[in-house]
Amino acid sequence: MLLKNKVAAVFNPANKRSIAWAIAREMDAQGAQLLLGYQNERTKGNVEKLAEELKNPPLALIPLDVTDDDQLAAAAATAKSSAGHVDILVHSLAFAPRECLEKPFLETQRESFKMALDISAYSLTAMFQAFAPILRDGASIMAMSYYGAEKVVPNYNVMGVAKAALEASVRYLAYDLGPRQIRVNAISAGPINTLAARGVSGFVDMLDKYQERTPMKRGITADEVANTAVYLASHLASGVTGETIYVDAGYNIMGLTEER
Repeated sequence: MLLKNKVAAVFNPANKRSIAWAIAREMDAQGAQLLLGYQNERTKGNVEKLAEELKNPPLALIPLDVTDDDQLAAAAATAKSSAGHVDILVHSLAFAPRECLEKPFLETQRESFKMALDISAYSLTAMFQAFAPILRDGASIMAMSYYGAEKVVPNYNVMGVAKAALEASVRYLAYDLGPRQIRVNAISAGPINTLAARGVSGFVDMLDKYQERTPMKRGITADEVANTAVYLASHLASGVTGETIYVDAGYNIMGLTEER
């Protein structure tokens, strides 16, 4: 029960396969009280059904479109009225228009670029600004990233640029929030067969090649990412901040590969 008596706000689980849901489920199992976010009315029903599977009912279901400052303020207000404070803030959301993940990066349009960076990167800072008054000193903030922030992954395109901005934001936020002992980290997860991931053109082929090239000769699961999230949220990671932690079966360490 690593997270007993802690309040975790998880934004935004979308469906049963999403990383955010795996994190919420494992944090619930580790004793945390949950606040669960959902993007809009279309996704609310999914989150309500998922919540029925938890050991403990969530303290609140909170609508949050991170492009809307009024919704950010309302989300923080709901969290305050439902829980009083937040110990763990999970940012697990990203978006880029589908054409950006199909066409070459050089064809990215200005509005699509702005949208991807706003939703996928700036929203982490915006969420902190909204939740700052109810975040306890010593809280843990975490965001989900991917290796495409560091290296070119075909068809990941503008999302890779957005994730690079997200990882830089993690470092700067970690510096700014250090005096409050608030830790800010990113988890760079290997590719997982989620609904969002399948939006990247050629994802299935990429997944097969990825598994062949990891030292462990396999992919990863959302549960493995969730276990790392629990670690970062707990006292076990009290000295860890500003980091991007890879949960990718070792893919990121590889240069040349050979048959084994």
